[in-house]
Amino acid sequence: MPLASHSASSIAALLPWGVAALAACAAILWTLLRTGLAWRLATDIPNDRSLHTRPTPRVGGWGIVPVAVLLIALAAPSLWLPALAAALLAALSQIDDRRGLPARVRFGGHAAAVAALIAVYPAEVPWWALACMAVLLVWLVNLYNFMDGSDGLAGGMALFGFGGYAAAASLSSHADPALATASLIVAGAAAGFLLFNFHPARIFLGDAGSIPLGFLAGALGYWGWREGAWPVWFPALCFAPFIGDASVTLLKRLLRGEKFWQAHREHYYQRLVQSGLGHASTAWIWYLFMAAGIMLAVWALHFTLLYQWLVVVAWTAVLVAAGLCIDRRWRRHAARSGPI
Repeated sequence: MPLASHSASSIAALLPWGVAALAACAAILWTLLRTGLAWRLATDIPNDRSLHTRPTPRVGGWGIVPVAVLLIALAAPSLWLPALAAALLAALSQIDDRRGLPARVRFGGHAAAVAALIAVYPAEVPWWALACMAVLLVWLVNLYNFMDGSDGLAGGMALFGFGGYAAAASLSSHADPALATASLIVAGAAAGFLLFNFHPARIFLGDAGSIPLGFLAGALGYWGWREGAWPVWFPALCFAPFIGDASVTLLKRLLRGEKFWQAHREHYYQRLVQSGLGHASTAWIWYLFMAAGIMLAVWALHFTLLYQWLVVVAWTAVLVAAGLCIDRRWRRHAARSGPI
């Protein structure tokens, strides 16, 4: 059987897991909203830095995480540690959502989950490379939380990003069925969440959803790199819009000496919404960049190493140009209406 046909049949065989994840997540979230329990679990109260004007439940994690963890345990048991760590991070984050936890406790939990992943599944690279990887993974755990502020954005990134993982893990010359299945399950659960998160959003992820999703994006990306399913750049390209937005915004605030951990409205997606595009149009623009970047990343897997990195550089340049255009639009908007 030709490779393309074999890969297509492999993906088709895994689709029921994604559909099951979508249905289960949607059913849980619908029940939480229907019964009113969603508002009692965790509710986002708008403030002067919010993009919304009405209280919105932050319970996306209550649908995505249990569904993803349970189905991964059933369909891809070799990935039990990432699934277990995601569940524990969800529990820690839910406590933080309800009662508030010191930053050292939250970040300590994130670091412990990453350390356990790398200690149990070390890659055959120098120790300093693993240390750098650990730092990047901890950052990925947190940046997803920064992007849970606009209708459809975080859910869309999870759907596209983990869908890209599933495609690559199936199409790779070192195909990994367990990785493809786990990724498709998370993508399916994200699609179930997106049914309620697209504009006008009825729910958001909350820390109990965004933190585990950020961890799984890093953990499954690390697993695929360690197992040879894809090069080290591939996960970063799949989630490049989120990584770029959060990282550049943080760097700008650090250079200005601002308290980067405080709430703000300086992310690129926030500026697009505020400058007149609104939530739905902003989401569709981001989806375009997500889809284009992921298709480019999967296509580049068939190139030689040099051309792969040229693709990475070229796509980075495209994202930088997009960021400059958003900054320019924002300055024009601010000049007309005054600072927001």
